[in-house]
Amino acid sequence: MKKIFFIAALFGALLSATSCSDILDTKSDRNVYDPSLSEKTDSMFYTLGILKGVQQVIDQNVLINEMRGDLTATNSNTETALRQLANFSATTTNKYDSAYLYYRIINNCNYYIAHRDTTLLTGSRKVSMPEYVEAKAIRAWAYIQLAKNYDKVPFYTQPVTSISEANKNYPELDIQGICDELAPDLAQYAGYATPTYGDNQSIGSTNSGSTKEVNYSKVMFPVDLVLGDLYLETNQYEKAAKSYFNYIKLHRIASRDWYVGGALMNVMGSSSVPRDFRWLNSGTNWTNNFSMDPIGCITYVPMAVNKLYGTVTNLPKLFGYDYYAVPKTSTSTSSSQYLDTREIDPSDTYINLNASQEYYYYPSTSQTKDVVNAVALGDFRRYGTLISITKNDSSFYSVNKYHQANIYIYREATVYLRLAEALNRAGYPDAAFAILKDGISVDAMENATYVKPATIQYLTTTIPFLSDENKTLFATSYGIHGTGCGITEGAFSPYQMDNIVGEKIQAISDKYGVQSTGTINDTINAVEDLICDEYALELAFEGTRFGDLTRLARHKNAAGLYSTDFGNTWLAAKLAYKHPVVDLKQESNWYLPLK
Repeated sequence: MKKIFFIAALFGALLSATSCSDILDTKSDRNVYDPSLSEKTDSMFYTLGILKGVQQVIDQNVLINEMRGDLTATNSNTETALRQLANFSATTTNKYDSAYLYYRIINNCNYYIAHRDTTLLTGSRKVSMPEYVEAKAIRAWAYIQLAKNYDKVPFYTQPVTSISEANKNYPELDIQGICDELAPDLAQYAGYATPTYGDNQSIGSTNSGSTKEVNYSKVMFPVDLVLGDLYLETNQYEKAAKSYFNYIKLHRIASRDWYVGGALMNVMGSSSVPRDFRWLNSGTNWTNNFSMDPIGCITYVPMAVNKLYGTVTNLPKLFGYDYYAVPKTSTSTSSSQYLDTREIDPSDTYINLNASQEYYYYPSTSQTKDVVNAVALGDFRRYGTLISITKNDSSFYSVNKYHQANIYIYREATVYLRLAEALNRAGYPDAAFAILKDGISVDAMENATYVKPATIQYLTTTIPFLSDENKTLFATSYGIHGTGCGITEGAFSPYQMDNIVGEKIQAISDKYGVQSTGTINDTINAVEDLICDEYALELAFEGTRFGDLTRLARHKNAAGLYSTDFGNTWLAAKLAYKHPVVDLKQESNWYLPLK
């Protein structure tokens, strides 16, 4: 079977020019399959060709992760292939199980890397190097997805251009082997800028009449983030933290003051809205992460406005919104674009997790900021993620994140949450909790009594947010949890580490029947579960969930707290509601069959 898909990849992967109306149109009449790669402009043509391969795999990548995760549920409309993913019965006949789509990307990258002349100069600048590094980053991303989906996979870094090469016996590597092969090479390009191709460019008009543009600076894969992912997947926590921090510093990504616009007023009524300074007076609307040109997005895959303009996506329709329909009205939620025949529902786990969160606010009677109250209103990101629609089905939701047919790879919050995951497992759970509660800045840390002196030193030297060189870059900060839950920062918010972590430790003990050891290891495990919850609240349905769960499960196994296979038990419990046909306490059952 592996030889068959290799040969298919050979004949499907060689780069070819895109159509004249394609979303990633190169506007080139040259034959792209040209071994010389001698023209300076070839870099752009090849890079856009590689990214077209990412478009072609991205629906599958999202569905593999979300259907097998704990945030989705099937319904009476769900097709068989999605049901099989959800209950872990998928075979090689499943239409969403195609390693070939990833290998097409890899072979394209291999070809470009092998043949590109990196000595071409414009002045003193090596003009092809940004695309050269980008090809290596995208190749590593594709291999990460393969390993997460299939465990051990055939690995090669030279282009396969003949039947004899396709028939070779390539070594099969898991994620650790892939990291060992690719990370040292990627590390030499740390800090390298991604390619840029000028201003946003129109890619056609949607059926609703608006013009969609692609921001080419946001379709690229930053090498530092892919490198950080390789390290995080293989439990190299400090290296991962350094890679994520390097990106944050170079791009000056301070933690943003986001808010979920309108949701609080809609729920509580305009006359009873608490005096929440952060929500009323500052911040950026969180739903702008999912706009036509998403504000807080680092890397996304923009899909075409229709088939005439390139590769389209089926994700909006599966989640309850027909992006490609002609709407009856542009704003009505009874529009023909909203589908009560959606195939993927939010799970009770997702709904209940959101509902269980407290909202923290300044009471309307207070004239100072030294009183913060809590009320059981839930996390308001749920209102920016799921749009409630009046249909025949009273429980109907549409996932707002796909209303622009953009699919997200990295957002600013993604990077900070993965940094928190790395810091936590590196032995600094207080630093990780700070990312949820206060953000990391000099002002926040000076007043954060829960942060230990050793952690302050670590954040000054090793991951140097607080160093003299960097502290002005991070003068202010905000906690990610506050995006949906109001005032989490400061000493007066009820959202305090001792209380929140203590409650999580008790919940873990009750659910899994384990005894707390009374050590920092219990705290690390509990903070990791809080980060897991935050991944769900912030990144729900964006195509990372099952991969996040399995990575965290492997962290837990490696730590050996409670038992050496506690992560397996933890993962199986989270997915028990899906009634999987296999025993998820066995890691071998986490993977799809490779075809």
